[in-house]
Amino acid sequence: MESPITLSGHVIGLLKEYMRDLVDQATQETLAQERFGFTAVPYRPDQAISDLLALLDDRIESEGMQVGLPEGLLHHMWGLCNEATAQVSDRVWFEGNIGSQVAGKARTRELTYRALIEFIESRSRGSN
Repeated sequence: MESPITLSGHVIGLLKEYMRDLVDQATQETLAQERFGFTAVPYRPDQAISDLLALLDDRIESEGMQVGLPEGLLHHMWGLCNEATAQVSDRVWFEGNIGSQVAGKARTRELTYRALIEFIESRSRGSN
């Protein structure tokens, strides 16, 4: 079995930046849809994770070496995300159902990515 990648603070910072980009994108999409009278469709944490992995794949392809993303990061993130999905989904469901506000795409992404970062950071602490 190959040794796992240790995610440095720099890499976690880049992941947080990518996640923020996705949340901002979802906010803009929602505003545009509302302007044209469209109703938001349900959006799940597993979709947010898939969107993150797709963006990460794109960013690794376009700027990976230049920004210091380690080789094998996408594979490592797939594994982490697969491990975290059930726990993250449960937490997002719980946090998304507190209060009367319906969790749209941006909120679901925000909650998903916060839970995922906490999962990754707890994993990193546990492996030290």
